[in-house]
Amino acid sequence: MLTYERIYAVVRQIPRGRVATYGQVAELAGLVGKPRLVGYALYRVDMTIPDVPWQRVINAKGEVSQSPLRNGTDYIQRAMLEDEGIEFDHRGRVNLSQYKWHPPDSVIEQALAAFKEKLD
Repeated sequence: MLTYERIYAVVRQIPRGRVATYGQVAELAGLVGKPRLVGYALYRVDMTIPDVPWQRVINAKGEVSQSPLRNGTDYIQRAMLEDEGIEFDHRGRVNLSQYKWHPPDSVIEQALAAFKEKLD
């Protein structure tokens, strides 16, 4: 699905030790107001392939979103983020003012341009 590929192109740009929110990824991918679509796309990512760092996308509260569909693997996401140096507070939240990714426009433009080239 081309929409998912746009989402993955953005997520691939999130650097180690940083996080983005579902809404932020949606906006950067040109899908304003569709954070759930980002969640659906990331749910489909094969966790064993590091090409799409799905673990770096969290909810707007700074939390790992809990989902019964993930068969109890939510703890893996937190562990992966902690391995990258991201700290959680006592409520299980990431300090977004410290860890939220703020990409320059050029990074996203380049990622989406590369995605479009693959289509041609």
